[in-house]
Amino acid sequence: MERTQLGQSDVMVPPLCLGGMSFGEVLPDSHQWTVDQPTTQAIIQRALELGVNFIDTANVYARGTSEEFIGASLANLGVPREDVVLASKVYFNEGKLSRAAIEREITATLQRLGTDYLDLYIIHRFDYDTPIEETMEALDALVQDGRVRALGASAMYGYQLHTMQAVADAHGWTRFASMQNHYNLLYREDERELIPVCRQFGLALTPYSPLASGHLTRPTWDSDSVRSTTDAVMKSKYDRVRELDIPIITRVAEVAERLGVPMADVGLAWHWARGVTAPIVGCSRPSRVDDAVRALDVTITTEDVAYLEELYLPHELVGPLARPGEKELAGTTVAAGDKR
Repeated sequence: MERTQLGQSDVMVPPLCLGGMSFGEVLPDSHQWTVDQPTTQAIIQRALELGVNFIDTANVYARGTSEEFIGASLANLGVPREDVVLASKVYFNEGKLSRAAIEREITATLQRLGTDYLDLYIIHRFDYDTPIEETMEALDALVQDGRVRALGASAMYGYQLHTMQAVADAHGWTRFASMQNHYNLLYREDERELIPVCRQFGLALTPYSPLASGHLTRPTWDSDSVRSTTDAVMKSKYDRVRELDIPIITRVAEVAERLGVPMADVGLAWHWARGVTAPIVGCSRPSRVDDAVRALDVTITTEDVAYLEELYLPHELVGPLARPGEKELAGTTVAAGDKR
């Protein structure tokens, strides 16, 4: 599978990333749709067989058991460390992005994953409580001592990303190389500010929820899957604007029918047409990896892109955290231990 450079780093990645939010123990106050370690291992094995060696997780996914399952799977499969690109995140933990918290959390993450370095370390959100200089210096130290190869950021405001990159430049510290933001045909608010800032600094886009939590995979809004019936975060992200989004879903179904492919293929192909480096796909079984890889063979035209995008209307922001004391943004309150 073809590899591309992750932003301006020296990390090379495939055009798909395997999301680790689907992996881990099922916990009472967490997601009920995660899969066990043997299933995690089977999914990772299939992904590697197909060339998808980019795996994303976080310190809080299933309270750290996502990282444990991934580490155990790679060890059991005997995968050489250099043959896989591992990414994890920090923020939804005590101390958020303070120097002490970053040091504590990277140590625990590496231990759970069974490795001595990460290819990509991502800040899960912007930290209003810690000086940016403290955060960027602590992250740069991880790059300098070899525990991290490249740095990434996740959902935030465009001005916050710009400020953090400027602080890094002013001190000669490592810039962010990638942005993991909320982006799909049903949610395109980041096209206004955040994505242009990413382009300005040469960041790779590795969006989460590329298929809108399954809404872009079927012509109907609801389904009877475990996730659809139990995931309150998904409902808070999408249900309030379903009437705005259903016409877009209808167009995805129309394009998919004309091309003779599943709707999910069109949803993913739109990302690559939009210049996305590697959308993050969650898989509950090995065959789902095949489904995602199949979409790489689908090409949509500029006319298709325009048709799919034409009906989009502004949405309330979902992803960036509000400043403490301000009105919380939609979709940012999530179950303990499972922050997206």
